[in-house]
Amino acid sequence: GDMAWEDSGAYGNPEVPTPNIDQLAGQGMRFNQAFLTASSCSPSRSSIITGRYPHNTDAEELHWPLPAEQITFVEKLRDGGYWTAAAGKWHLGDAVRDRFDLVRETDTSGFQLPTGEAGQAGKFIETMEGEAQSGCTEWVPLLKERPKEKPFFLWLAALDPHRPYHENSVSSPTDPAKVRLAPYHLDTPEVRRDYALYYDEIRRLDKYVGLVMKELSDQKIAENTLVLFISDNGRPFPRDKTSIYDSGIRTPFIVRWPKQVKPEHVTDSLVSAIDIAPTFLEIAGLTAGERSQGKSCVPVLKDPKASIREVIFAEQNWHDYEAHARAARDQRFKYIRNAYPDLPLTPSADGVRSPTFQSMIALHASGKLTPAQSVYFVQPRPKEELYDCEADPHEINNLVAEPAHQKTLVALR
Repeated sequence: GDMAWEDSGAYGNPEVPTPNIDQLAGQGMRFNQAFLTASSCSPSRSSIITGRYPHNTDAEELHWPLPAEQITFVEKLRDGGYWTAAAGKWHLGDAVRDRFDLVRETDTSGFQLPTGEAGQAGKFIETMEGEAQSGCTEWVPLLKERPKEKPFFLWLAALDPHRPYHENSVSSPTDPAKVRLAPYHLDTPEVRRDYALYYDEIRRLDKYVGLVMKELSDQKIAENTLVLFISDNGRPFPRDKTSIYDSGIRTPFIVRWPKQVKPEHVTDSLVSAIDIAPTFLEIAGLTAGERSQGKSCVPVLKDPKASIREVIFAEQNWHDYEAHARAARDQRFKYIRNAYPDLPLTPSADGVRSPTFQSMIALHASGKLTPAQSVYFVQPRPKEELYDCEADPHEINNLVAEPAHQKTLVALR
């Protein structure tokens, strides 16, 4: 969770060394235009597991549990003969634990629920200090425990790089001088250090990706196991996490499946997180059913030039602060409608507490922020926004009033 689409070597940031994620991409297909339906952890996860938009899951706000009547692709896989298990961050509520044969949950403080069948809970016990905060310590043990006679599906969820950050999460910490800052963030020692700690947790996550791949290899099943690597929302910084700008909803999306997907392939085809469920089910020879709102990515896995959709949709709902916004994005343009333009663009609560935002509050008071850095404090905000994401990837220049873009505005609106 909370990893920006661009913050890995595979996606062009050499300052975040991620050899294992990079290897996944080198051995499979990297999607450049993959999007989440929300930039908020539990709504995004509920959307992924059901193949439905957050406002159709009845779990569209932070911490709302996924109701029992919702259908997930997991029980469909299980009914189709798969062993299904989850490890790490859960955040889906109690009603759907029974969709998995086994859930080994780490809560957000780095405590591990005792081993047990799905639905069982008990006293939190701490695993290895430091490493426990990654949320990844049970990934490989779960893989070792799978029943060998059955195909399997694992939902492996990290806490990294979720806040709060701790010093020395990796043995050679990132040099703050080398981080790549977004133009809407300040360039100060505090902000650079904040980014560096975030990079460190991505690097720790990468280590666990490598351990999983090694285990698959040791079990001699790496060739015919599909591995999908994604994030559930954007970087936990202002104007990123919880926003529906690309920095919030665009996700790394890497598929490694040597038996079926050719290595070193890259696609610019649009895909959405709701497309994951029908993709997995089609691959397993099962059907998604009429409640699924996604489209299978299998055509793109076979041919990176194939197209399954012309537009993706995303939404922003209450997370820590009142919010309601919707976005539609094609391969080039993004349209945003703000239902509450009277409210400022406040980050998530962990973003508000961050050294990055606290330093911005201080400089805003003295009038020293650029227009791009002042967006959090503008009231009212525009009711509508339109951006050319190719020419303006950070979505700074609102084109809503530009005569040359009215056709695009009307179409996306």
